[in-house]
Amino acid sequence: MARKKSPGTAGSKAASATVVRRVPMREFSRSLPMSLLRAREAVMRHFRPSLRNHGLTEQQWRILRALASIDAIEVTELAQVAFLLGPSLSRIVRDLEARHLIERRVAKADLRRGVVSISAKGLKLIEAVAPSSEAIYDAITRRYGARKLAELQDMLGALEASLSELRVVGDVE
Repeated sequence: MARKKSPGTAGSKAASATVVRRVPMREFSRSLPMSLLRAREAVMRHFRPSLRNHGLTEQQWRILRALASIDAIEVTELAQVAFLLGPSLSRIVRDLEARHLIERRVAKADLRRGVVSISAKGLKLIEAVAPSSEAIYDAITRRYGARKLAELQDMLGALEASLSELRVVGDVE
């Protein structure tokens, strides 16, 4: 991580030393969001090559995985389940539909709402990706430990549940 050099020290011996700027908060690298992002990146760098080999992005895979476990879902609910913003989801759904990996229809109860489901071709793709995905999970489990991985998932679930009950500062309701 690069640190800001002190101004006015060019050419001096002190110029090679870095100055740590003190701010009234925890160190950037120890912030929870950064720790979670680093851990996510450490995991996803193992999955990306397999997804690329199957012509998928991470976001497309999240959509297909979410749809594979249910019959159908409204697009707005899918955005929440897959943690994608509406505009991104619209583009991804359009691309997956064009590839015949998902099917979209209008909701019977409200013609303004769209409902999506995975297609037979989408399920075949899931089945094609599954062996490499499970092999990656096995490698991660062997490296990190099954017990520690289960504990981590439990702790992350507990953190998510705990924070869902906490009022978001600055959020207008």
